[in-house]
Amino acid sequence: MYTSVKLYSNKENEIFNFLNSFYNLDKNIHKDKTLTNNTNKNSGKTIKNSDLEWENIYQNPIEIVDIIGTFIENNDKYKINMWICMDDDIYINVTDQNADELIRYLYERFPY
Repeated sequence: MYTSVKLYSNKENEIFNFLNSFYNLDKNIHKDKTLTNNTNKNSGKTIKNSDLEWENIYQNPIEIVDIIGTFIENNDKYKINMWICMDDDIYINVTDQNADELIRYLYERFPY
């Protein structure tokens, strides 16, 4: 059972900028404007400025709490939609209204 997070945007650079601030990366490391996703060591995915979609799979569902919190705190800065999947092919849109409930649910469902 894996949990995934998907980010979508209609605006170029939004996902890159959000992830860059989320991971708090040194800009000198990514001179070519390519961001390596360090949370999923198996995927080796990269994201470029022009990418309008990003997905990451987490082995521990509690790990997505941080990115949900950062997304909600900064959703006025970025034009991004976030969807999470905790069960096969069932995606939940993360919004201001349901973020706290989702985080509580994650800690109740996966208390480790």
